[in-house]
Amino acid sequence: MIIPKVSIITPTFNSKDFIEHTIRSVIDQTYQNWELIIVDDASKDNTIEIINEFVSVYPNIRLLQNKENNGAAISRNKAIEAAKGDYIAFLDADDLWKPEKLEKQIAFMEENKCDVCFSSYELMNEKGELLHQEIRALTSLSYKKLVKSNYVGNLTGIFNARTLGKITSVNLRKRQDWLIWLEAIKKSGKPALGIQEPLAIYRVRESSISSNKLNLVKYNYWVYKKGLGFSTLKSMYSLVIFLFEHFFVKSKQKVNLN
Repeated sequence: MIIPKVSIITPTFNSKDFIEHTIRSVIDQTYQNWELIIVDDASKDNTIEIINEFVSVYPNIRLLQNKENNGAAISRNKAIEAAKGDYIAFLDADDLWKPEKLEKQIAFMEENKCDVCFSSYELMNEKGELLHQEIRALTSLSYKKLVKSNYVGNLTGIFNARTLGKITSVNLRKRQDWLIWLEAIKKSGKPALGIQEPLAIYRVRESSISSNKLNLVKYNYWVYKKGLGFSTLKSMYSLVIFLFEHFFVKSKQKVNLN
């Protein structure tokens, strides 16, 4: 039986406090046919030195470096172009995977002939302490639903590169992962499937875009305008729909586990 290879895409920038834990969560996977492609976006700290310690030991971990800071979209695209896997997965430099993440998700995708898959995930703070909160994945996610708001936790998403090819993003500084999942579902012609079990842990950062409501509005507008090519009027209308979906519908995904 041929075991599919998974390419894991990890952009980094000044991630010295988190990158070791992120890499170890990949190394600890029960599913072993993977490659980890890390693209450093001109870090100013010792992120590269930490990564190179792993590169020297693990031949399936590669480091690519940007000469200047280009943003996550260009970094992710660079890694995707270099990927050799049958499946492409994403893990940011401050998040973690649970040990059986790949094993369970790839088995699910193979069994269900699924092109795009994501899962529930748990939340932790900057210190790595669990917040006892979980973001529940939808069981099925259509293109129409995804246009309203991004329901894919990027750290849980995987798409089938054998059937969909390599999917890259428009160069936006933020929210470009949303565009990748929109394009993946569009190319598939089928809904993405969500696994209810939490398979990853998302680190909530005080400086994250989600903590700045004004930036949330601005960058989501550019997803519609520049990313999807909507007219100004349609982009504004879509933004209103997004705000309703984000604050009144999507918020119900967060479940307290206490």
